[in-house]
Amino acid sequence: MLTDTKCRTAKPKEKPYKLTDEKGLYLEVKPNGGKAWRYRFELGGKESVFAIGDYVSAPSAETPEEARARRDGGRFTLAEARDERIKARGLVKQGVNPAHSRQLDKIKREQENATTFEAVAREWLALKDWEEITKKRRLDMLARVVFPKIGALPVKQVTPAHILDVLKTAQEKNGPSVAAEAKRTMSGVFELAVSTLRADADPVHPVRKALPANKTQHKRPLDTDEIGRILRDVEAHGGRHETMGAFRLMWLTLCRPSEAVEAEWTEFDLDAAIWRIPAERMKKRKEHAIPLPAQAVELLRALHGITGRHKHVFPGRDDKDKPMAVASFRQMLNVLGWGGKYSPHATRTTGSTRLNEMGYPADWIERQLAHAEPNAVRRTYNHAEHLADRAKMMQQWADMLDSWKKGDSAKVVPLHGAAA
Repeated sequence: MLTDTKCRTAKPKEKPYKLTDEKGLYLEVKPNGGKAWRYRFELGGKESVFAIGDYVSAPSAETPEEARARRDGGRFTLAEARDERIKARGLVKQGVNPAHSRQLDKIKREQENATTFEAVAREWLALKDWEEITKKRRLDMLARVVFPKIGALPVKQVTPAHILDVLKTAQEKNGPSVAAEAKRTMSGVFELAVSTLRADADPVHPVRKALPANKTQHKRPLDTDEIGRILRDVEAHGGRHETMGAFRLMWLTLCRPSEAVEAEWTEFDLDAAIWRIPAERMKKRKEHAIPLPAQAVELLRALHGITGRHKHVFPGRDDKDKPMAVASFRQMLNVLGWGGKYSPHATRTTGSTRLNEMGYPADWIERQLAHAEPNAVRRTYNHAEHLADRAKMMQQWADMLDSWKKGDSAKVVPLHGAAA
């Protein structure tokens, strides 16, 4: 049998020669000084040789991780070569060529490494029958919340511990609604991975109830006192003017949060007090005209002197060629103590509720919110924009916001004759 000293001190000769260990294992010493482990075996009546790897003397003070990396690189000590010989003999007894087995293992590893969570997530998203703008928003969430933690991992190697880390971080930094969206999305991705044999199970399931349920009703309509308070809080915030400006534009027009933050200067005709959001930015893929109250026009004219040279009305903080992120609203609200109490999406719910209370026709309100008419026949024939009517409605809405911000709730009275 070989010893490490004998292996280490073996000198090269003009021709390759062997130093035999036992049970088919030997060390081949090459003329160039290289030393390689070989295992000779017989399978199906034919003799073959399995190349285990190169010889290395046992390194001192080597960590388990370093040893694993070394073996993965094909360098083995005498003891490790004997372990590999035992594994190879076991395969031979099963009628499996160890060289073929190693090739298959390599292919499997390469396939697993190529099938990252991010790759499967993008595939899952592409299969969804959603509007492109919806897919973009979901991808933005994944890029912000999920991919930085598990995007580069092979989907099969993601564990419940990884998922829990994603969810806890999302809840702390982005709030319970984003954490819930991340949880649903990751589970959907793993459902695809399992059904296509790229994962064995959904690691989201074991930790699906690890975080407390989101019991806040942050999409409920705010009452007039709350409206005034949040507008005052934001005005006194002293943060980025882009964030506060986009937030105020959202309240003055009742547009969606993403429609506000992604607004472009080319969409506005301030002289005509009209904002036309192109179809590709709308949820229903149809251009939407929004009348601008005087307060919105004043806001935008003031902002033009600051951001007018950029494409977007509210450019991003780090990249001025891109719009600010919707998440900026949530960060500001968390700082102001409104996190969990109010979501930016609740602005539209609040506006709809209060405008109905003020006596405005539902058609005007629904058109302002760019909601699709649920009745197919009515949707076909009712193309009325009610633009002039909506302009008057939104001007009173803006005036009401000013009153509520001042704390003057007494001025909130139903509008008489709105439908006249």
